[in-house]
Amino acid sequence: MDCIFAPKQTMPLMHAALTDPEYGFDVRDESGHILRIDVPIDQGGGGTGFRPMQTMLAALCGCSGVDVVSILKKQKQELTGLEIKIDGEREKGKEPSLWESLHVRFELTGVVEPGKAWRAVDLSVNKYCSVAETLRRAGAVITWSVAVNGQDVNTNA
Repeated sequence: MDCIFAPKQTMPLMHAALTDPEYGFDVRDESGHILRIDVPIDQGGGGTGFRPMQTMLAALCGCSGVDVVSILKKQKQELTGLEIKIDGEREKGKEPSLWESLHVRFELTGVVEPGKAWRAVDLSVNKYCSVAETLRRAGAVITWSVAVNGQDVNTNA
């Protein structure tokens, strides 16, 4: 199950460099894009970037988001906005502490048929998004919901 935009080759080289004397890292890919990773101040870090486990959720937003946009474009839907919000729970009292459950909320705006929006999200989360599949194989249960122009869409749309 691959993200529909994933190239059929190896991933770009990632380079992480300690930029804060405690825990802050800047991670760069081969194109020079930068992602800042740190831990919160109450855990001894500087709080200047994403926590490592948050980057997994950010990757899920990005992977699924590009899938949904692509699918809706192919269906000639006039998407003007997409917000993706994720809430989740991690294992309690374990190290490492994996994601146990995630709920992903897709909020779409534009001239979009609700049934097509729901189907695009379903295809992404359950078929195309490699990040979602990686999280599932690690034991996470992923649920999701969809709203179009502020109206919830149910599975029978």
